[in-house]
Amino acid sequence: MSAPMEVSFSTSPPPDAASAAAAVPSLVPAVSAAATTVSCSPQPPTGSPAADDRILVSVEVLLHATSTARAEDVCAAVERMLEARSLSYVDGPVPIPSADPFLLANVKRIQICDTDEWIENHKVLLFWQVKPIVHVFQLSEDGPGEEPGEDDTLSSFNEWALPAKEFDGLWESLLYEVGLKQRLLRYAASALLFTERGVDPCLVSWNRIVLLHGPPGTGKTSLCKALAQKLSIRFKSRYSMCQLIEVNAHSLFSKWFSESGKLVAKLFQKIQEMVEEESNLVFVLIDEVESLAAARQAAISGSEPSDSIRVVNALLTQMDKLKSWPNVIILTTSNITTAIDIAFVDRADIKAYVGPPTLQARYEILRSCLQELLRVGILTYTQGGNSLCLLSYYNLKEKQHCPEVADPHGSVHLSGLLHKAAEICEGLSGRALRKLPFLAHASVANPSCCDASAFLHTLIQTAQRELSESRG
Repeated sequence: MSAPMEVSFSTSPPPDAASAAAAVPSLVPAVSAAATTVSCSPQPPTGSPAADDRILVSVEVLLHATSTARAEDVCAAVERMLEARSLSYVDGPVPIPSADPFLLANVKRIQICDTDEWIENHKVLLFWQVKPIVHVFQLSEDGPGEEPGEDDTLSSFNEWALPAKEFDGLWESLLYEVGLKQRLLRYAASALLFTERGVDPCLVSWNRIVLLHGPPGTGKTSLCKALAQKLSIRFKSRYSMCQLIEVNAHSLFSKWFSESGKLVAKLFQKIQEMVEEESNLVFVLIDEVESLAAARQAAISGSEPSDSIRVVNALLTQMDKLKSWPNVIILTTSNITTAIDIAFVDRADIKAYVGPPTLQARYEILRSCLQELLRVGILTYTQGGNSLCLLSYYNLKEKQHCPEVADPHGSVHLSGLLHKAAEICEGLSGRALRKLPFLAHASVANPSCCDASAFLHTLIQTAQRELSESRG
C-alpha cells in the first residue's frame, strides 16, 4: 500500500528552500493547446524557488468510466485543490474534497507519483518546492484482443488499448530497488524526445529498445506491461491512442518454423500499420527473448535447420525497420542473461537487471499483502478498538527502539514480526512472496477468524518451510 500523505503547514519556506529543490530531468511531455492531459501549477510563496527550478511531480487523475468532463476542466479543478491545501508531496492517494461536487462527480482517484527517490534520501517535498504535473485519463475496459493465426492456430499476438483496466495499479504493486522504475521512465522520455526533435541518429544512436533480464519470478514481464501503462498515461497529451502488442518469442518458431522470415515479416507488417498513424504510440513486448538466441546458436552449430537462423535474422531486420518510426518502443525480457544473442544485446539501449527483491522490497511486498487481507476482513485486529497500521520500512527503522516495541499487540512489535518474516524470505522471488500470505492462511486452524498477530507468527513458520522445501 502507498504511504499516507504527510501534511505540512507553513507560511514561508526555509532559507535553503531553493537549494533543496534542485531540478530533476523532466518526465512529462510538452503539452499542446489541444491536449487531453493538461498541466498547470500553483504559484509558489514569495521567496520560494522559481517555477523552472521546482521539482516536477506527476499527479495522476483517474476519471470515472461514465465521466464526460473535459480533461482541461478536471485538471484546473485538481490544481486549485492542490493549491488550496499546503501538503507535502508523498507517493499515494489524495483524498477528494467532499466540498467539491465537480471532482466528486467525475474523479475516481487522485494519485501522487515519482517521489520515492526523494523519500529514499529522507527529503520531504514541500508544496512550494514542487511543480505538480496533472495527467487526466480514463481506463479502457476492453480485454486483450487477439490477432487470428494461420490455420486456426494460436493468435500471433495479443493487443491492449492503453491505459487498460487490467493493468491498473500494477506499477505501484511492483517493488524494486529505488531508482529502477524511474530510470525506465526517464529513458522512455528521452528516447521519444530525441526522435521528435530530429536528432541525427548517425551522430547520436538510440534504438528505443529495453531489455530487462534476471531470474524467473522477479516481475520482468509485469514491469514491461506496467511501464507501457504508465507511459500511456504520461504521454496522453502527445498520443491520443496507445497500444500494447505482446509477442511470445516461442510462437515465432512453433507456428512459423517452415515459412521462417516471411511470416515474421507479416507479423511486423501489422505492427508497422499501427505505427504509421502518428497519433498512435505502440509498445511491442517480446517475452523470453533468449529463446531467439538459443535457436540461432543451435542453427550455427548445425543441430537445427538453417531455417531457424532465418527466423532470427528476419526478426532483427524487422526490429531495425521500426527504428524509423518515432512512436514505437520495444520492450523485451530474458530469464537467462548469458544466452542473449549479442546481435540483440547491441541493439538494446538500456539493459536493466531485475533480481530478487531486497529486504526493503520484501518487507513492503508482504506489508501490502497483509494490508489487503486486513482491508477485506480476512485478518482481524481488535486491540483497543483501533485498526492495525503496519509501519512502512523507513518508519519501522526509526521506531525500532521506542518503548512501544515491548507491546506485543502494538503496531511497532507486529511490524517487527513482519520484518523478521521478510529477513527469512531472502532469495524468494516477488512471485513467491505474494503467494506466501495465501499459503500461511491455508495453514491456520480457523481460517474464518484469523487474528493478525497470530497470523504473523504463522507467516514466519510458512516462510521457513517454503525456503526449506525450495532448497531440497
